Amino acid sequence: MAKELLKGNVAFAEAALRNGLEAYFGYPITPQSEALEHLSGRMIEEGRVFLQAESEVAAINMVYGAASSGVRTMTSTSGPGLALMAEGLSYIAGSEVPAVVVNIMRGGPGLGNIQPSQADYFFMTKTAGHGDFHPIVLAPSSVQEIIDMVGLAFDLADKYRTLVLIAGDGSIGQMMESAELPPMQPLRPEPDRPDWAIVGAEGRAPNLITSLYLGAQNLEAVNLRLQAKLQEIRENEVRYQEYEVEDAELLLVAYGTVGRICTTVVREARKAGKKVGLLRPQTLWPFPDARLAELGARVRGVLVAEMSAGQMLEDVERAIARQAPVRFHGRMGGVVPMVDEILADLDKLDEETR
Repeated sequence: MAKELLKGNVAFAEAALRNGLEAYFGYPITPQSEALEHLSGRMIEEGRVFLQAESEVAAINMVYGAASSGVRTMTSTSGPGLALMAEGLSYIAGSEVPAVVVNIMRGGPGLGNIQPSQADYFFMTKTAGHGDFHPIVLAPSSVQEIIDMVGLAFDLADKYRTLVLIAGDGSIGQMMESAELPPMQPLRPEPDRPDWAIVGAEGRAPNLITSLYLGAQNLEAVNLRLQAKLQEIRENEVRYQEYEVEDAELLLVAYGTVGRICTTVVREARKAGKKVGLLRPQTLWPFPDARLAELGARVRGVLVAEMSAGQMLEDVERAIARQAPVRFHGRMGGVVPMVDEILADLDKLDEETR
């Protein structure tokens, strides 16, 4: 396939369709509305289901219903919309049906603004709804990566019968880059849908999909099964990228757009003679705790950079476990941190730890 110049929102929407998306339900909210606009045409062209719901609450419950029938289904939104979906996200998790949600984060809290942010980190990773569960959370840093992660998200959702969130931000959704879309995949025929799905009960006992389990012991048994699944995900699905960590004395930790900025920070720092490396989590849950612990034992200091008040910072501090000092550089409200700002904090960390 040839590369094309693609906007992030259009790219992930088209990638979802090409990875077998059969039903999309959404509600327009900036900075991801182009995804809904694109699919409003493309899904109909391909004979698939598209519906602009009356609200985000309705959209996520439509996703829940479609997921229960065993089809690949998704929605996309931004922070205020994701907050409205919380109950439905929890129902999806409790019912163990696979679904994908793309969150193109904007400034908050409240209506905030439409500039890029990473301040939904807590919401998505701790647990995106009530109850003891975690969704898998993928964090792209480019248009190509959000394309690739959409396919991965559907595969992981199907494999574990779980909810998968893609944590983009306004920059990823709005930027245009050269990227390659995947080939069109055939839809899964109804006879090949999973045996738990609600597709009619002719010739077998009817299926029941629910998140209501009356009786404390019954619900505890469900929770124990969910926790075993989450442990399997922790053991097998951690993803991250490293840059110049082999000889690093100082370590940057950043994800998404800020992780991308920090690759430039590393290059500039090394030009100045500082041995700096970068770890960029590609899964925010499960988080790369073990690798961070290894690196924390080798470096003099760690600098976390993100577009929030320090949400991922808490996970990094837990993983490093005081093996090295951990410092923070953050911008809020839609302000994107600049290379020179992060370099200045790296200089302070370098002086502090010598």
